Amino acid sequence: MRALALSLALLALTACEAQPEGEPVARARIDGQPMANAPSQAPSATPTPTPTPTLASARESACRSIIFEDTPLTHCLAVPSRHSIAMELGPQGRPYRSLSSFAAASDPATIAFAMNAGMYDEEGLPIGYFVRDAERLKTLNTADGIGNFHMKPNGVFYGTDGEWVVRSTDSFLANVTERPQFGTQSGPMLVIDGAIHPEISRDGPSRLVRNAVGVDDTGRAHFVISNAPISFGKLARFYKDELEVKNALFLDGNVSLLWNPATDRLDTGAPIGPIVVVKKKAS
Repeated sequence: MRALALSLALLALTACEAQPEGEPVARARIDGQPMANAPSQAPSATPTPTPTPTLASARESACRSIIFEDTPLTHCLAVPSRHSIAMELGPQGRPYRSLSSFAAASDPATIAFAMNAGMYDEEGLPIGYFVRDAERLKTLNTADGIGNFHMKPNGVFYGTDGEWVVRSTDSFLANVTERPQFGTQSGPMLVIDGAIHPEISRDGPSRLVRNAVGVDDTGRAHFVISNAPISFGKLARFYKDELEVKNALFLDGNVSLLWNPATDRLDTGAPIGPIVVVKKKAS
């Protein structure tokens, strides 16, 4: 019931991010199903030919703008039947350092959306576990330290063949024996087995533009980026209470960026490191 209520609430909210000039604001259920009140088309006497399988429309957005506790968010949904997920860094091991550079090297018709995803060093290289195309470029980082990454438990977002998972680093170390097709390590975990990270207060003083990922019980990956500064606590509550996601991982803050080709949104900012790419499958 909560999921249904969320879907209905999302429909009623005004979109926050700018739409291309001359195009209407998109209205759609967040689960991708047709709206219940959508007008039906008049029956045609001429049979409709079966369309040739192609990539999903470049204008079909997987992202929706919503408001949660007065904070604007963009919520992007990846569904295994419609999308694949991969990690990117850059050609020949040289990081792109921006979504603009990645977009210039990519075919936007094949991309549902992309975000920066995972902590990195001054050169843009990951400081934690990182797997691209089943090749491990960085081993699991279990070291102690300062900063968000070391606010334990931290965690890993990974997957193979449409099975996507968020686990704490300790759980990943204890349970994952096969190398996944993709993986990125970040921290802290926002939600762990249905509970908010014990060191995250309800609404702490740190307010930044932040992004995160969580996987629900049906296997869908929920990517969220705030469109205004947000606390860790509020972002964690959105995952736990509204999306009912049991495990969610903070990806980055202050440099959080999104590329959504369907709405021509291409964020720019400080240099970034690892990039998570959600691609469209042929339909």
